[in-house]
Amino acid sequence: MLRPYGVIGFLVMAASEALMFLHVEPVATFHTTIAWWGYILFIDSLVARRAGDSLLTRRRRDFVLMAALSVVFWLVFEWYNLYLENWVYAGLPPQAWLRWLGYVAAFATITPALLETGELLATFGPFQRLRVRRRPLSRATLRWSMAAGLVMVGSPALWPSPYLFAPVWVGFIFLLDPLVYWMGGRSLWRDLEEGSLRHAAALFAGGLWCGFLWEFWNYWAHAKWMYIVPIMQGTKIFEMPLLGYLGFMPFALECFVMFYWAKAMLRF
Repeated sequence: MLRPYGVIGFLVMAASEALMFLHVEPVATFHTTIAWWGYILFIDSLVARRAGDSLLTRRRRDFVLMAALSVVFWLVFEWYNLYLENWVYAGLPPQAWLRWLGYVAAFATITPALLETGELLATFGPFQRLRVRRRPLSRATLRWSMAAGLVMVGSPALWPSPYLFAPVWVGFIFLLDPLVYWMGGRSLWRDLEEGSLRHAAALFAGGLWCGFLWEFWNYWAHAKWMYIVPIMQGTKIFEMPLLGYLGFMPFALECFVMFYWAKAMLRF
């Protein structure tokens, strides 16, 4: 049985979808955000059912921190977009206060949605069985990782080009995860050292699924984003060029790493 809030989340998604197609405001404008909050409630209840524990049942402080940091993290990517110009927004409310309320509500869903989906997928057998040989990590490996990450996140800012957003979607993984490892937090490098690919693979798959949902819900919403990246505009699924869906997979890992880096830094 789903928990009551999971049922509510499912109904929120369904109702938002129906009202959006009926062009009922303000749901039609804020459909993507409303649907994501319903999704988070629904998916968290599935995590609680399968794992016996979830963000909204026993880790609510983590959930609040995750939602708040999600806004901050996405503003970093919006800053990059000012220079790299990969997407624009259309159909936004004319009132500044309402736009910013919508931004915060929308951006707060990004990291929770990705990490909740990864948690759910990680409970299934195929992901739990993904293992490699255990090998100790050297400090040199972690330093090279940080150096590579610094180049990836630094070069697009120093030499702006609409073709250089791809390094941004992966650079923070290599830059920040060694720091999480050294601080004793939840680290993808530590998982690899212990021979586990479970969380990385679950996040990869979850990122692709969430990417599809983002584009699906965004496509018909009245307030939406559109991609202006100058490649593959003729091969799109919804608003996203086909190749762009691959970016959602490392992006899920990046949100994971950024959250646990911030949590370790804040000693939360």
